[in-house]
Amino acid sequence: GAAGAFPPMIGWAAVTGDLSLLPVLLFAIIFMWTPPHFWALALYRSDDYARAGVPMLPVVAGDRETRRQILIYSLLLVPITLSPWALGLAGSLYGGVTAVLGAIFLGLAVRIWRGTGDRAAKHMFAYSILYLFLLFALLLAERGLGWGA
Repeated sequence: GAAGAFPPMIGWAAVTGDLSLLPVLLFAIIFMWTPPHFWALALYRSDDYARAGVPMLPVVAGDRETRRQILIYSLLLVPITLSPWALGLAGSLYGGVTAVLGAIFLGLAVRIWRGTGDRAAKHMFAYSILYLFLLFALLLAERGLGWGA
């Protein structure tokens, strides 16, 4: 997850010449988002991963443990996504929308944890892409367009 989480920090450093708390939080958001995102995909494609010999979590630890880990990482992710707002680095638009988006994310994680089948995992995977995009778009809108903080 770290390799995919570094680009915001690198871009921030390239543009500003320094690293502050916000790009570190962006790293943390992507880092914590990556496991539930990919494990949701792995849950409904576990047979494909097993046939290909790719040791994704459902293949090596089973569906039940994967569902539990998705819930744990989601519970850790949502407060991290709210931290830019809580620390005054983002405005109320980001805070409010992110709270709603996080509640939906957690709802999907709970559905997966309850073992409701592949459909919940497919929804989590698709939603997680939109979720991350919207979080970053909100920050960009507030900071770049002057809509908030």
